[in-house]
Amino acid sequence: MPDLASNRRAMFDYEILERFDAGLVLTGHEAKSAKMGRFDIAGGHAIVRGNEFYLVGATIQSFQPKNAPPSHDPKRTRKFLMKRNELRYLIGKVQSGLTLMPLRAYTHRGFVKLELGLGRGRKKGDKREVIKRRETDREIQRASL
Repeated sequence: MPDLASNRRAMFDYEILERFDAGLVLTGHEAKSAKMGRFDIAGGHAIVRGNEFYLVGATIQSFQPKNAPPSHDPKRTRKFLMKRNELRYLIGKVQSGLTLMPLRAYTHRGFVKLELGLGRGRKKGDKREVIKRRETDREIQRASL
């Protein structure tokens, strides 16, 4: 399962409570481009429309930029493929104030999958605390060597 893209900023801005895996509806040239690593999920998040989740803000560049279909939109909204009971559970959690965001993209048996994180946004003080904890852990590691 090689990683295609990761969203390191989400791990810093959000406290991840749960993780889920989901498929993604892609066109043929988008799938090939994503497998080549031209996939950016850093600004992406999930929204609810009806009883389904969609990925908004992620970018998949064209596989061949000079030979792209005229209707290709790199930032188009893409649908998640998940089980119905997972969708119901997540819709309830998102409506209660949590956020669903992509953490990493990877391949599994030739399919492009996303690891989604259900999280709560961190405040500025919490982010500072995380940085301080990380620095002290590094100092401890250096001292032990």
